Amino acid sequence: MAGFDIERVLELPPQARAERLIKEPESQWYERKSVRVDTKAVARALIAFANAEGGSLIVGIHDGNIEGLEKHPDVANRLRRVPIEMVVPPVRAKVTDVTVEDANGLPQTVLAFSVEPSSQLHRATDESTYIRAGDSTLKLNYVQERELMFDRTAVTFESEVADADLEELDSELIEAFASTIGHPSPERSLFARHLLTRDSRLTNAAYLLFATDPERLFPNANIRVVSYLENSRGEGASQSLQSGRDIRISGPLLKSVIEAQEVIAEWMPQRRILSDSGRFTDTSIVPQAAWLEGLVNATVHRSYSLVGDHIRVELFPNRIEITSPGRFPGLADPSKPLEIPRYSRNPRIARVCSDMGLTQELGEGIRRMFTEMRRLDLTDPIFEQTAASVRLTLRATTRLDSTVAKRLPKGSAEVLTFLEQTGRAFGTGEIALALDRSRPTVLKQLNALRTEGLVTWEGKSARDPRASWSAASTVQ
Repeated sequence: MAGFDIERVLELPPQARAERLIKEPESQWYERKSVRVDTKAVARALIAFANAEGGSLIVGIHDGNIEGLEKHPDVANRLRRVPIEMVVPPVRAKVTDVTVEDANGLPQTVLAFSVEPSSQLHRATDESTYIRAGDSTLKLNYVQERELMFDRTAVTFESEVADADLEELDSELIEAFASTIGHPSPERSLFARHLLTRDSRLTNAAYLLFATDPERLFPNANIRVVSYLENSRGEGASQSLQSGRDIRISGPLLKSVIEAQEVIAEWMPQRRILSDSGRFTDTSIVPQAAWLEGLVNATVHRSYSLVGDHIRVELFPNRIEITSPGRFPGLADPSKPLEIPRYSRNPRIARVCSDMGLTQELGEGIRRMFTEMRRLDLTDPIFEQTAASVRLTLRATTRLDSTVAKRLPKGSAEVLTFLEQTGRAFGTGEIALALDRSRPTVLKQLNALRTEGLVTWEGKSARDPRASWSAASTVQ
């Protein structure tokens, strides 16, 4: 069974329930607490789940042992009131007494809280706000809280009712999903992930994930893959688009992302490398694990409420660019990608994709991109945010060799990184201002980088006030 599903656990025999609840790793959607837990800690956990992707909290298990609530009836009563009395506004949580067997085979009761992702921002009674990130509960500062409040509208969109019927869904795909998460009923599997409303109506998330033709309601719910012959797109008659290599991939999200992966792998520019066996072989210009993470993140975390644009994957001889509609969630700082926490504007879609093995946590996926690029000594991924989109660039550019780095003046690497990440030309003074350095220092560093062939200079003379510098890897 993939992922954690409290409803399926409740269907198991008492002994099997206990084993599953004890052995299941704590995650984005699951947490355990002792019967001696403070009510404030329970409130924090419920708030964090509601403000993120939902989840289940089990009270009555500690250090691999079943404690049970039989001897603590007052505790159970206090805990049941937490979602209403200690959360503002009250969080919608289903509270269930779950009978399990302890190590001695005796029946015990633990308390299960099931929380749905909420369209509202929830706080504790002391006005503190929390969010679930991986297996941790994080407290937000004021700025993060405000950003999260603005982002909740996207969650509302995902849970809105779609003007569609169950007959429009891919029945085989739903059956495969139900089998993956261990549900005997396809329709019940949709209820288990909150993809159907209480009166069995489809949500937008369900339609995007499983509809045979999601573009009927969402015209730009597709992935466009384009391959270019040159490092620049060109315009008009000079456009470098490769003949026959501009395709739009549509269909249920769970299938379209796999089809896009196959197309990208086939069209990916190749480079020759010397393998461990001493033979030259062709390989992708950037590692598949890196661009696949980028593709999946774009598909899962894009803003589907922005109906005027689609996901674009552009393949160039020297790089890959993946652009998705919608800005980063408010909690994310694109200038510090390795510090981006777990947060999804599409928690239901993200949960299903995780069940199906398509995605890791957002922050973990980004870290994997960096790891894979660095493993092959390629430059770090670059994230750029516009008013309505996020663009990821993976360049087939080698990082600074250690021997080269030793020849360069101190601070030169930061100058090179600045030029690579901005991707355009700057004057010496502009670079000095951006990096808060003196002009003579920056000029010395730029000249050293130019000697190594890492940057290019364009100007009419040595004293040309309009002369500019660019990273050699970005010259197109």
